[in-house]
Amino acid sequence: MRTKQEFQTDMPPLVLASTSPFRAELLQRLGIPFERCNPDIDETPLAHEDAHAMTLRLSEAKAAAVQRDYPQHLIIASDQCALFAGQIIGKPAKHAQAVEQLRQFSGQTVEFLTGLTLLNSATQQYHSDVVTYRVTFRSLSTAQIERYLQKERPYNCAGSFKSEGLGITLFARMSGDDPNALIGLPLIRLTDFLLAEGVELP
Repeated sequence: MRTKQEFQTDMPPLVLASTSPFRAELLQRLGIPFERCNPDIDETPLAHEDAHAMTLRLSEAKAAAVQRDYPQHLIIASDQCALFAGQIIGKPAKHAQAVEQLRQFSGQTVEFLTGLTLLNSATQQYHSDVVTYRVTFRSLSTAQIERYLQKERPYNCAGSFKSEGLGITLFARMSGDDPNALIGLPLIRLTDFLLAEGVELP
């Protein structure tokens, strides 16, 4: 049986191409040491590009953007967008926009698409997929929306909520294969990719 130290040194070093503290916190659950870096790419959607294609493209682009600095690594990258009534929903940035988003979501279902890529920069092997997760909101009053936003201020989050925090109280139900996808890093699919690259988990 491998020791923990043998496990850590018997695999390419791992890099998370993200500055998100939420994705880093999720990745820590796998118990593998990793570095973090900023992929710094242009995330502007392409003309006529649908949400599925966009999240897949951007996750692959983020991984590719850092491989020059990490040429012998397993690079993890992710991109997420929210869909409501067939339209991509961005981050609200301001309180008024967050209020309007949550008013629209009241009693409705929002779909989250998370593009995930694992790139072996030594072999140029890409593993990529898009994981879907759905959230149905409770019927929300204006007072509930205001109380939530004042307490959590999720203005840098697509959909105007933090499911890992008080945002869970806004939901009537959730559905999908991996609840971690909602936070931005689908650990079940990532484990599949890591196993394909010879990383034994647990």
